Amino acid sequence: MLKKLRNKKLQKKIWIILLIFIMPAFVLWGLSSAVRSRRQDASGAKSTGRKVSETEYNDALDAVKNMAIIQFGDKFNEVYRALNLDDQAWERLILLHEAKKLKVSVSDKEVIELLESYPFFQRDGEFDERTYNEMLQYVFRTQPRVFEEQTRQNIMLSRLFEKVTGKLTLSDREVREEYQKANEQISVYYIASLPADFAKNIKPSEEELKGFFEKNTLQFKQPVSFNLEYIVVDSEEKTKDAYGRLKKKADFKAVAKETGLQAKETGFFAQTDPIPGIGWSPEILGLVATLKTGEFTQPIHTEDNYYILKMKEKKESFIPDFKEIAEKVKNAYIKAESERLAREKVGKCLENIRQMQAGGAKSADFNKAAKAAGLKSDATGPFKYRSYIEGIGSSDELWTAANKLEADAVSGVIETPSGFYIVRLKEKKAIDEKEFENLKNSFGEELLQRKKQEYFSKFLEELSRKAGSRLP
Repeated sequence: MLKKLRNKKLQKKIWIILLIFIMPAFVLWGLSSAVRSRRQDASGAKSTGRKVSETEYNDALDAVKNMAIIQFGDKFNEVYRALNLDDQAWERLILLHEAKKLKVSVSDKEVIELLESYPFFQRDGEFDERTYNEMLQYVFRTQPRVFEEQTRQNIMLSRLFEKVTGKLTLSDREVREEYQKANEQISVYYIASLPADFAKNIKPSEEELKGFFEKNTLQFKQPVSFNLEYIVVDSEEKTKDAYGRLKKKADFKAVAKETGLQAKETGFFAQTDPIPGIGWSPEILGLVATLKTGEFTQPIHTEDNYYILKMKEKKESFIPDFKEIAEKVKNAYIKAESERLAREKVGKCLENIRQMQAGGAKSADFNKAAKAAGLKSDATGPFKYRSYIEGIGSSDELWTAANKLEADAVSGVIETPSGFYIVRLKEKKAIDEKEFENLKNSFGEELLQRKKQEYFSKFLEELSRKAGSRLP
């Protein structure tokens, strides 16, 4: 029956409904990471400044699951692990709390109208109660009353989205600039001064390294590090049992032995590193950082397991002796010195080009200037903003600089992740003005929707920050 949601004509109708009524508030879910996943214990979890019961949380989780089923149909089982429904459930609770605070309301009539508009509840173009009940029973596995309340909440969230973002606008200039970035192609002549080319010839003495270390000691400060004990559990029931026992005796090894689990130890790792045995988890690290020696967390739920962690040992940040990190200091010195040389070389090269132009040269000879400075020169093929240029990398900085240049004009020094560049416009393939006029309205609408989504995402992050909505 899920395949019914994957019919192409039906999918188009579904997406129109989702975009109009629901999706603006939901497309952000999983992107903002405003709330991190941790399932509460039976006592409830604190969110939006109040206690959230296990029932409320499960209702929210069921609601975001149903939204995903509508969106993905029979592909739901393939993608659900990547959806982070746990985060979405918490974000839903926070947004609903805000919608109710702002007195956003939805009538029964509006709920009915939206439900009757869903094509997958229809037969021969009309709402069919039997189809409705069968879909709820076998696809969504949700009672009608519950699904109807979820639908009411979905409309509330859509209205909250419009309430928060409704006043946002875009000027014609903004639309044109973004359209240019998306469609205008530019090619350039360039001179490159790459730190990597200078690094291989830098051979610092020990005295130079020690001097660099003394001037930049804070750069080598070691972050806080932890040694954790932890228990991995594969079910909620076992987790509650283990957690209950730990609250009584706080002995990880004893509780692990009693419950048939294994107590593990991470060994020392930095706060900025992945957790040994668990992996990279900013949410767990954020929790761990608040623990004192001997304290342990409440159960933390990830995609695959539950974890309970205890702070066994903690080392505060410190600056190590030079001898302990001599190689690290050497690498940092070479990096800094190669960047300095590359910047200095390209700066002098630009001065020479300016002098050529002041002497009457209409078009700077990049090959000659680069050769005189011992730098590389070349030309690119046509590229767009946010594209990749072979041998250079991201196009953004070069495109932005070149887009402002007139014929034969030379840019200033452009700094990119790969190095320093000077560019001169080779060719610009301007946008088709007639095509732009035809697409301006639809492109502007899409651009405004993205702007609204970004704004709403920040709004959600701020709500989450104020609510302190991480699970304890």
